[in-house]
Amino acid sequence: MTDRLLPTADAAKAIGVDRRTLQRWWKAGDVTPEVVTPGGHARWDVDDLKRQLRDRR
Repeated sequence: MTDRLLPTADAAKAIGVDRRTLQRWWKAGDVTPEVVTPGGHARWDVDDLKRQLRDRR
């Protein structure tokens, strides 16, 4: 894991949404984290997350 990957709460803050919103989008398949840890925690590349959100439109 690199320093550029953020946990869900930090990634959500970086894009201006609540962490529960980002979790809901992930569970719905609207966005995909860069990595999911063995414990099931998502790690996000914020630039990639922003790209995924742009592409959804």
